[in-house]
Amino acid sequence: MRKILLLLAGLLIAAGLGSSAMAEDIPLGPGDVIRVNVYGSQDLTLETRISEAGVISYPLIGEVKIGGLATSQAERKIADLLKKGGYLVNPQVNILVTTPQSQMVSVLGQVYKPGRYPLDGKRNVADVIALAGGVNPDGGDAVTIVHNENGQVKRTLVDIYAVTHNGDTSELPTVSANDVIYVERSLRFYIYGEVQRPGMYKLERGTTVLQALSVGGGLTLRGTERGLKVKRRDTDGVLQELDVKKDDLLQADDIVYVKESWF
Repeated sequence: MRKILLLLAGLLIAAGLGSSAMAEDIPLGPGDVIRVNVYGSQDLTLETRISEAGVISYPLIGEVKIGGLATSQAERKIADLLKKGGYLVNPQVNILVTTPQSQMVSVLGQVYKPGRYPLDGKRNVADVIALAGGVNPDGGDAVTIVHNENGQVKRTLVDIYAVTHNGDTSELPTVSANDVIYVERSLRFYIYGEVQRPGMYKLERGTTVLQALSVGGGLTLRGTERGLKVKRRDTDGVLQELDVKKDDLLQADDIVYVKESWF
């Protein structure tokens, strides 16, 4: 799973998602540190932090509200004010976000480097997981995106396995500022009884009872495949004991029991 996400993120970056043009998709906001340059006018170079009101104080023109604007829009606004004030004829303004603070996402759960990361452009869920070092060995196929908009919390469950195996990366949802991306723990199953390595194991998609026996190291000399049992909780949470065949699929938290042979 981790290799799939890292490979996918690498392909996306190679395709150009890391380009500076993407930064225009992300609005400027409070706390961002920006560097403003005007071509041919070194005295108008300024590095400053955007205030909580979304305002900066710029030479000659005073306070300028740029919070909520894309970088290109803020550049045009400052250029227009310089031109209208009669300070420059055709100012060429460039803004570089040196420390993005307003556009951050949190990546938590089963990743190598959980934490907060800046959004420097339009990013999908695989991109930000790659920023956090990718999925660790305990991670599963499911990712939850928590998005808060106008006080309303929305949770979106993403099946990364299905999307990556489908091959259409456009189905990967994009993330927004202040989103929380949580990589869920992988599903597990348990096997005990007459197997070489009883214990808890990661439940891969499509795992059969026979494959579970293999993961458990196979039968002991006293083990038998006859009369295999699986303990599984029903919809009410009650543990049921089921007779299963070797090609039956396991479900999350199944307990496979291998009996001792009497012959």
